[in-house]
Amino acid sequence: MLEYVLFSLLNSLVLGMLLFMLSSGLTLIFSMMGVLNFAHASFYMLGAYFGYQISTWVGFWPALVIAPLLVGGLGALVERYGLRSLHKYGHVAELLFTVGLFYIIEESVNLIWGRNAVMYPIPKILDFPVFKLLGADVSAYRMFMLLISMGMFVGLYLVLTRTRIGLIIQAALTHPEGVNALGHNVPAVFMLVFGGGSALAGLAGVIGGIFLITEPAMAATLGPIVFVVIVVGGMGSLTGAFVASLLLAAIQTFAVGIEYSLTDLFALFGWRVDATGFFRDIWRIQLSHTGPILPYLFMVLMLMFRPKGLMGKRES
Repeated sequence: MLEYVLFSLLNSLVLGMLLFMLSSGLTLIFSMMGVLNFAHASFYMLGAYFGYQISTWVGFWPALVIAPLLVGGLGALVERYGLRSLHKYGHVAELLFTVGLFYIIEESVNLIWGRNAVMYPIPKILDFPVFKLLGADVSAYRMFMLLISMGMFVGLYLVLTRTRIGLIIQAALTHPEGVNALGHNVPAVFMLVFGGGSALAGLAGVIGGIFLITEPAMAATLGPIVFVVIVVGGMGSLTGAFVASLLLAAIQTFAVGIEYSLTDLFALFGWRVDATGFFRDIWRIQLSHTGPILPYLFMVLMLMFRPKGLMGKRES
């Protein structure tokens, strides 16, 4: 039991920080521009494939730097020559644009790298057990992922709260007219934030593509959970996205190892359930089988009882 709890906590922390890397950029983009970028997970996928391709040429470490920069550059171009020209047509046009961009990127990946998963191995320098936990090895790559994620979180916090450009970005989130009146180029700030958010997604792809799997369906697999994160955390709240990422990762991770059904749960309270009737299949469903849908169920409950999310601000 102790081994299960410790390893679930470790896996929850690693997966949660990966989700935060992916959701933080989307949170900033939505806060500033009011755009729910449905193609955000596609930039994550591009980061994974760019990281894979560049690592085959020059190694993993250059790929860790080059791939996010390439993805960030593509994101900036998308904002400058796509979303900016659509802004005058409203949010529906922007939403349709990002949905179409999602499919364009997915099909482009299929054309270039094929429909099968690619072999994106752990770099040899990180392919060793860093320590043992209750007799089981904990890989150095997982610790590396955690270190990069924590470093990104601290770096993003310091940039937004301790630097001039961070103060300008925060001011542009709430008072774009005032920032523009002070002589700052607000559209350029928008492009910077969109490109930076895309680069964060690309960085998550470079390290997450090895941890999970690098395949054309990875954007569609991880994309929905990112929107769950920002809804649960509170639309536009970076701190909320951080808390929600860890919470939802823990819900999924712990549920996988719990082999109890509703019948077993009621039995703990001394209630006997007839598992042979019309609902017999429902009574026998184990919690481990429901792991993938639990975050969405949590989101539905959150929308019912706290629509603004964990740390969202109420509208005045």
